[in-house]
Amino acid sequence: MSANSFLYIAGPCVIEDEEQAFTIARGLKEITAAFDVDFVFKASFDKANRTSVDSFRGPGLEEGLRILAHIKQELGLRVTSDVHEVGQVEPAAEVLDIIQIPAFLCRQTDLLVAAGNSRRTVNIKKGQFVAPEDMEHAVKKIESTGHTDILLTERGSTFGYHNLVVDFRSFSIMRALGYPIIFDATHSVQVPSAGAVSGGRSEFIAPLSRAAAAYGIDGLFTEVHPNPEAALSDGPNSLNLESVAPLLETVLRIRAAADGGGGA
Repeated sequence: MSANSFLYIAGPCVIEDEEQAFTIARGLKEITAAFDVDFVFKASFDKANRTSVDSFRGPGLEEGLRILAHIKQELGLRVTSDVHEVGQVEPAAEVLDIIQIPAFLCRQTDLLVAAGNSRRTVNIKKGQFVAPEDMEHAVKKIESTGHTDILLTERGSTFGYHNLVVDFRSFSIMRALGYPIIFDATHSVQVPSAGAVSGGRSEFIAPLSRAAAAYGIDGLFTEVHPNPEAALSDGPNSLNLESVAPLLETVLRIRAAADGGGGA
């Protein structure tokens, strides 16, 4: 991530099939070409942290990485995905430009150290249960490997049962650690474990993104689907593909007006 670029990480929650992943990646590439953003395509090859054992998880490590490598080669895009186990890091690093540490796993020492040793950019998603100042410990685990290409992502904090709240102070607190701050606008509106699957309130994606832009974030993360109602994972909190352009336009305009977010 260059010093002056605005990072936009977007794509479906999970790879449902190769054709759909390509359709979304192409759509996002066309949309983001009109904006001054550094776009990275995101899709999970495996969603290990699902509420129910019956939930769709994706194609798995080998097939998922093959699809992401194909997208990377054919469309010329950078790509990212989650890793859940130490053994996934090495093969993932052969394909991924950014290794993403899921929020539930942001305290897993061996996983963080392996990610640091991969020498890929590491995006650590702040756990819903972690105070922003405590992300210092996750950062130090990466830094212990001599690696400092790190991103920190805010995705909301647990607020009672089945609800998340975004504490905007966390942007300032985590930025003090010296790394770019990304706002995950779609997981922040998730309604966790509301029954057998998590729910979501996608109508709040845009207002929270506008507020984060005014605060001076360095990047935005959104899960995107052409038909969220039919998505096999995280549909209720996903952004419709057709809503990406107006959201980016607004976020970038606000961020420019805030002159890089003096408040952060």
